[in-house]
Amino acid sequence: MLKRVLDVGNCAADHGAIRALIEENFRAEVVPAHGAADALQELRAQAVALVLVNRKLDRDHSDGLDVVKQIKSQPKLAAVPVMLITNFAEHQQSAVQCGAEPGFGKSELDRPETLAKLKKFLAS
Repeated sequence: MLKRVLDVGNCAADHGAIRALIEENFRAEVVPAHGAADALQELRAQAVALVLVNRKLDRDHSDGLDVVKQIKSQPKLAAVPVMLITNFAEHQQSAVQCGAEPGFGKSELDRPETLAKLKKFLAS
């Protein structure tokens, strides 16, 4: 059975790169969400192995950290692993303080460390 990854707030090109990375390396499908509302709806509707949240959401440039906080504040969703996608260490630290797993930046997609972070949640 395929694991599901919810990709929140990435533009089409970045979503494609993330989807390719995950689908080429893991038995998983990547589903897009544009913001907090549709991400929360998707999380309530189906099991998700991992949520990836862009630091600045593509559609409205809102803060992805707010999406992380919303997910982690809901008792039924708080256990779902979430990673913030950002190249900035200070934003990664803020996300971890809110309950997220250590994430990665888009500039790190081709690094073995990124695959190791994903493997923790997506390995079969």
